[in-house]
Amino acid sequence: MVIKKIAILFSGTGSNLEKLLAFLHQQTFEHCKIEVVATICNRPNAAGIEKSRAYGIEPIIIDHTRYASREAFDEALVEAIVKSGAELTVLAGFMRFLTPYFTEHIKAINLHPSLLPLFKGGNAIKESFESPMKVAGISIHYVSEELDGGEIIAQRCFEKYEGMPFEDFEAKIHALEHELLPETVKNLLNRN
Repeated sequence: MVIKKIAILFSGTGSNLEKLLAFLHQQTFEHCKIEVVATICNRPNAAGIEKSRAYGIEPIIIDHTRYASREAFDEALVEAIVKSGAELTVLAGFMRFLTPYFTEHIKAINLHPSLLPLFKGGNAIKESFESPMKVAGISIHYVSEELDGGEIIAQRCFEKYEGMPFEDFEAKIHALEHELLPETVKNLLNRN
């Protein structure tokens, strides 16, 4: 059985990290077994750290505030990923802009809470909610030098309804993320 190795990068609560670990880590599918070989966090106090430990994976903490530049941070990140042997890196709520150094060395996918190419950047949920669009959703795309600009791999959407509260909208976005991200990683790796 072929073993496919992934690294997961996160910054916060780790809800998507937890879904990935539950659905993929040490799981055997038709054409491969998937192993999470590294979880990496840039915030030493992130709640997701304990979620990683609950799956027996001690997260690598690379605190971005300890680096003089984005490039220096990305070099440390790339080194840790390469050392882990991961063939695919999954950004699951990783709140850092990555430099060309990262994108040139690492094959990565990112989860974004809007229907790209609309609403790029860190305020996507709010901008999508406030837009006149009748649908909203999420995208998974390859990481490229352009912010939220890499090739789109998968998307899922839902209809907004009149008077929808922001809390319900945000909860729907997160529910879709928790379904689509693990599915997409499995589909990318579980090929002949």
